[in-house]
Amino acid sequence: MKKLLSILFFTCSCFSFAEHRISWEAVGALPAQKSYDKNIGTAGLLQGMIDDYVIVGGGANFPIKPLTEGGSKVTHKDIYLLKESKNGLDLVEQIQWNTPIGYGASVSTGKEIYYLGGSPEAAHNKDVLKVSVKNGKMKIEKVAELTHGFENGVATYQNGKIYYGVGKIEHEEGKLKNSNRFFVLDLKTGENKELAAFPGEARQQTVGQVLSGKFYVFSGGSSVSYIDGYAYDFEKNVWEKVADVVVNGEKILLLGANSVKISEDEMLVIGGFNHDLWNEASDKLSNLKDKELADYKAQYFGKEPFRYGWNRKILVFNAKENRWRSIGEVPFDAPCGAALLKHGNILYSINGEIKPGVRTPRIFRGEFR
Repeated sequence: MKKLLSILFFTCSCFSFAEHRISWEAVGALPAQKSYDKNIGTAGLLQGMIDDYVIVGGGANFPIKPLTEGGSKVTHKDIYLLKESKNGLDLVEQIQWNTPIGYGASVSTGKEIYYLGGSPEAAHNKDVLKVSVKNGKMKIEKVAELTHGFENGVATYQNGKIYYGVGKIEHEEGKLKNSNRFFVLDLKTGENKELAAFPGEARQQTVGQVLSGKFYVFSGGSSVSYIDGYAYDFEKNVWEKVADVVVNGEKILLLGANSVKISEDEMLVIGGFNHDLWNEASDKLSNLKDKELADYKAQYFGKEPFRYGWNRKILVFNAKENRWRSIGEVPFDAPCGAALLKHGNILYSINGEIKPGVRTPRIFRGEFR
């Protein structure tokens, strides 16, 4: 068993929550992907918990040259099985899947992790993979297929079925486009069925959790930012409008954020792009030409991470109160596309993008005390 390098620091960013506080520390980095010298961090990871194992992998980065120097994005095959320990995470096993995976939807049942879509290879972006663990060894297998290619969407597990959609979905011409379509996959029969469409505009990178028996889905974006939220009723196959992501009058974009369920009625969210800057950058990168475009790219991509104003607030949504609130800030660069996992009183924020094109290799552990 290989011990991950532990970067020992204790953050002063603690906050009261349910009569507790959370203390954060950095607990290392993932080992290098096979054929690489080091792991520079990825975004869009497969993620989940099985018992006290943490499983993450895949994802994409720019390992050869930075995005600003014309580097190409690489999507990886490596999957890591990690075991919780007193000091962080120990590496148990590292394997490679047959094809690269990234930006699919991960769904945990407690005993398995299902991974939907999320492959840069068109032949595999409909795949449904199942990850299981036995005697400290991972087993990964394809168990079903979606009717459409799928990435950057939202998904959840409910009573033997996976509900998924509201992301980039394959259209008739074979291309992936932002969509508000919503489906259910029956894991027993392998049947896919289209359900009532998400009421908001077509989009990608929403966050969602099952709270109080309904599937709450928020925010996301396309060429513009969205902060609206809706709850799906599994029995009635209908959506209802719920609170926008607004805290103390501030609109907060959760595009690229991740969430965990912390109680029957509450979800916790970390990360997300800046609401106004996303709109500005989407407009200018699409419409400026020649020198104006080159100048804007130079200043936009050349900023330090903190200057992007990505969401460092730790947000909690309460379904009973239909209300968002902030309970503090993370003491590290706000991530987008990071893995976010909860096991008991422990949170893990793993990798993610910290500015356009740049990932962090770090793993942060937060403990409710």
